[in-house]
Amino acid sequence: MEFQPDIPRWRQVRDVIAQRIADGVYPPGSRVPSVIQLQAEFGIATSTGQKVMKALRADGLAYTEPGLGSFVSKSPSTS
Repeated sequence: MEFQPDIPRWRQVRDVIAQRIADGVYPPGSRVPSVIQLQAEFGIATSTGQKVMKALRADGLAYTEPGLGSFVSKSPSTS
């Protein structure tokens, strides 16, 4: 992925994951990529991946179960 220089990388990655959720690539109840998987796919830092996950949770697109991982919300509301 080529990042746009004028938009924070975490926001660009968040938008990609949100679009995948909207498109059904990650259906409700399925796992969303972990921070480590985001790092590998997008070449981002750990802190950037954590910001992506925090944003997905704040937007109601994902939730995290401690010890299990992060999952797509049952009724994600994409913005």
